[in-house]
Amino acid sequence: MFHRHRFVLEVSAALLCAAVFVLTLIEPAWFERLFDASPDGGDGSLEALVALVASFVAGGICARLAWREWLRRPADSPADAR
Repeated sequence: MFHRHRFVLEVSAALLCAAVFVLTLIEPAWFERLFDASPDGGDGSLEALVALVASFVAGGICARLAWREWLRRPADSPADAR
């Protein structure tokens, strides 16, 4: 049961990171509006960094999930029966 909870947590984190990435593409000034601050002086570099990090984290989580599923594949699966 622990593996199922971890899977749900990883998928949720990947979806959250993907949502942050898409939000940054759609509305680049979301950080300033949410926190009422402009740490990058309004040039958008912070949002670009957040989108880049979020996309790498989401990609890493999805790659880890795919790798784990690949390793769990049974040896006598129908794909190997040719």
